[in-house]
Amino acid sequence: MAVVKIFSGSEILAIGLQQKLAEIDIFPVVKNNMQAARTAGFGNTGLAVELFIEERELPLAEQVIEDYKMSL
Repeated sequence: MAVVKIFSGSEILAIGLQQKLAEIDIFPVVKNNMQAARTAGFGNTGLAVELFIEERELPLAEQVIEDYKMSL
């Protein structure tokens, strides 16, 4: 199973994209670097949340991702 990163950004924007993808039955893997840093006792101000999907889902997700980014 190959995965591809489809988003890096704030947690709020990641949640929005995650909800849009769920509407078409795609459920991304969330890597929340901010939460991991906070748990370890460090701060993180960068692009803290990343979303990944399976490579085979990318053709279906591309339009949703593009529409979401254009709506920001």
